[in-house]
Amino acid sequence: MLKMDGFDDCIAGVVSRFGQDPILCYDRAKVIAKLAADTSEDEAVEFHEYNQAGAWMGWETPCFLDPYDP
Repeated sequence: MLKMDGFDDCIAGVVSRFGQDPILCYDRAKVIAKLAADTSEDEAVEFHEYNQAGAWMGWETPCFLDPYDP
């Protein structure tokens, strides 16, 4: 499983699906909050969307969790 350096405290769990290797899942809000500690919230969101959520590093690329609220 691929890990993002410096974001261990933002790991929400492990995601698995039939026929695929498990991947790490990060809590998106925690990741953005951690990024925002060094920059503005808007810049943190933009950085996250482009450099983390938008990155493809192969089938082990981590995913990001947003709470489900019907």
